[in-house]
Amino acid sequence: MCQDMMRAEIWLQDTLGNQKGIEELASRIGYSSSQVRRRFRDYFGLSPGAYRDRLRLEKAARLLIHTTCHISRIASICGYQNHSAFSRAFQRQYGQPPRRYRQARRVSLKRRLNETEGFSYAIRELPARKAVLTRLYRPQRLCDNLRDWLRHTEGAEALPSRLERATPLAIFHDRPLEGALPRLDLGMQLKAHSTSLALPPAFRMLDLPAQRHACLPLQHASQLDDAVLYMACRGVSGAGEPLSGDPPLLLQTEDSLELHVPLL
Repeated sequence: MCQDMMRAEIWLQDTLGNQKGIEELASRIGYSSSQVRRRFRDYFGLSPGAYRDRLRLEKAARLLIHTTCHISRIASICGYQNHSAFSRAFQRQYGQPPRRYRQARRVSLKRRLNETEGFSYAIRELPARKAVLTRLYRPQRLCDNLRDWLRHTEGAEALPSRLERATPLAIFHDRPLEGALPRLDLGMQLKAHSTSLALPPAFRMLDLPAQRHACLPLQHASQLDDAVLYMACRGVSGAGEPLSGDPPLLLQTEDSLELHVPLL
């Protein structure tokens, strides 16, 4: 993956809620607007604007399913200034207006609660922290050893040696609702006061805010989807806590894997 286009894709994800244009993106990565549009389409199959619209609607779908936010508020969070424009765009993408989509998906999840495998979990308020991450697109099947998986990721060999003992971390952007372009961030979790590091170009530093999470111990990575689905079903049924719609995190502790699902 071209690192400049990776930076462009991440910038589009991070600016869903505002009206920053492609001209600002082009200025940030040192290309003309036409170059950005052409190269981005070559890598992702869509123009930057169409891709960001897709991400906005995927985020809106997650918020509709997992939260009780008013639809006009969701439209605003996802960067739509006009409620009617949001509703039209959503219906084109998902074949239903937002309200009907919310009702149908929540009813479906409630019905599936008794069909999903049960998982033990604890609700914890996790402190602010940082992460050093690289982005992978259409990743291979995740193995149980995140550290070993990271060692075979392009650019990881140039990471500072002090990160060797940091906690391996993966952040999934298409769970539980599958996105158009599956992607995950892979790296290490650090303490909030960690100082700046000289990172290889494919890696970046990300601030993870303090937030409530449902924390689920997993025996192996293949349980990830079932565990996230279980928490989503519980959240909409009223038997558990509603999800925030933010991406779930998978950490490798000393003796196991632990899934952290962000909550409202």
